[in-house]
Amino acid sequence: MEIQAEPERAREKRHFQRTLFDGVAELYEASRPGYPPSVAEFVAATAGIAPGAAVLEVGCGTGQLTELLVSLGVRPTAIDIGPSMIDAARRRIGDSVSFQVTSFEEFPAADASFDLVISSAAFHWIDPEVRYSKPARLLRSGGWLALLGSEDRYDEPLGAVLEDMWRAGTDTGGAWQQRPGDPGVIAASGLFAAPVVHQHTERVTRPAADVIGVECTRATFLGWPADVRQAFTGELSEYLRAQPEVHLTRHTSVTMAQVRSRVAA
Repeated sequence: MEIQAEPERAREKRHFQRTLFDGVAELYEASRPGYPPSVAEFVAATAGIAPGAAVLEVGCGTGQLTELLVSLGVRPTAIDIGPSMIDAARRRIGDSVSFQVTSFEEFPAADASFDLVISSAAFHWIDPEVRYSKPARLLRSGGWLALLGSEDRYDEPLGAVLEDMWRAGTDTGGAWQQRPGDPGVIAASGLFAAPVVHQHTERVTRPAADVIGVECTRATFLGWPADVRQAFTGELSEYLRAQPEVHLTRHTSVTMAQVRSRVAA
């Protein structure tokens, strides 16, 4: 697949925004939800992951998914571009994981050194020219790529209110609007066999304070000027003032694909 050139302005914006999460690592850890165990079980069963498998997690954040990987009996290598994120993940999990502060583009690893490369809500931040070629190169024969994503759909009228608030911020475009976990996109790379997809849907009730925390750790929000962020937070807090709890439907998806063969750099 021919990789379409990324406009320089879009690349600069993506590289800038992917660093912003580290400044809110504490809020991120407190408010961002984890993942249902069934997701990790699906990944392990599909990829044939067993204790001792070599697993690379790209963009581990504060370790929500990492914790599930450890529960499978593996000792993953987990990387993130943010040192505060890594510190939070290390506090959560301890020394059973090899943590490294690095981007995926700069992560040094030998070819064919992992059985599984996994990433959740982070793969869209990776440079397009290595997004699929590097995992294919790092995977051993028969290895798997697993991309996770999640979406919270708030019950109405909150869902519509939030949509209007985001639209008022006038931020158009963004790396998060890409769909690197789309089965068609992965298949089009020519580097992997036909992807398989797993969907998990659950009803969730969360404290209003957690909802505010989640919305204030999104890349769009973090890229806004301070006065815009303050206005957004104030408006959302006022709207939720009489709602101690918020109801939503959480959708978690896993797209997995087995590498076709070892690919040269």
